[in-house]
Amino acid sequence: MLIGDVARRSGVSARMLRHYDTLGLVRPTGRTGSGYREYSGEDIRRIFHIEMLRSLGLSLREVGRALDDPAFTPAALVGDLIDRTRDRIAAENELLNRLSRIGAAEPEDWQEVLQVVALLQGLGSSSPDQRLRAALTPPDDGPVPVEALVEAALHETDPNVAGALRWALAQSGDRGLSLLASAVTAADAGVRRRAVEAIAAFRDDAAGVLLQNALTNADVAVRRRAAMTLGARGGAAAVPTLIDMIVEGVNDTDAADALGALAADPALADGIASGLVGRLSGGTAEPAARRRLTQALAEIPGATTTRALAELTADPDRAVALTATYLLTLRAPPLVSDD
Repeated sequence: MLIGDVARRSGVSARMLRHYDTLGLVRPTGRTGSGYREYSGEDIRRIFHIEMLRSLGLSLREVGRALDDPAFTPAALVGDLIDRTRDRIAAENELLNRLSRIGAAEPEDWQEVLQVVALLQGLGSSSPDQRLRAALTPPDDGPVPVEALVEAALHETDPNVAGALRWALAQSGDRGLSLLASAVTAADAGVRRRAVEAIAAFRDDAAGVLLQNALTNADVAVRRRAAMTLGARGGAAAVPTLIDMIVEGVNDTDAADALGALAADPALADGIASGLVGRLSGGTAEPAARRRLTQALAEIPGATTTRALAELTADPDRAVALTATYLLTLRAPPLVSDD
């Protein structure tokens, strides 16, 4: 069979067949009287074997060894091919991600493309200082790759860089917030917690809704962070979680301060006091938790708190009774002189 026929039947170009001949991979069995290469059935089978091995990622040199070296064993080479393929896939995925981020930023010219690429390189640096500079200096009047900022914020472990990324995201608007919202339910606990931290940097109503939703998250750390932020912003929905934090002794001082700030609203004060008193009288709190709950009443105004403290002065736990007595003296109206 002549080279043209072989090329048509095998799908291997005549040029490549000549290259195989030059390398000694497939030498045609004979020549015609005019000097044209003539391939036998065995030659054609060898061509198909070569193509199958090449489809696995073998180089032509490796293909030659596989076919001609009797001592050649495939196991080690296949393992190496697996490693090379994984590396190639990882590199291709990284390129795809980079192109996707550039596309999402919708650059209008090549200068903007270069700005985005420079930002991506900075965010991907192994140096925290370079990542920090990239987060703090987004492109001037150019597109911002919000997806890249979100991904960086969700995986950043350096606290300074993480803070800068949260600041940058807070300037990004709704797109960054919507991406963070989906990360609050991620499988990775670190990603969930960094997502709620980043959402807390947004000051708009949409962020408030997401934080309120986070109060029912299965991750207790997410619930606590959302409650602290909402409490600081006057969100009454945070009260139960803040009281839980006091009972559990987790950032209890901050939680008590947040309840005190919320209780400055007369409409919330009695409800907060009732929540604290309910946990005190429920019989489930440990002694240390009851003492923290009593101390938390110090910042809560209103008659409900005053009555609760008066009752607690007779509490069997001496520390609780003494704390309540002291807090009552602070709440007593000043004596008025007859003079």
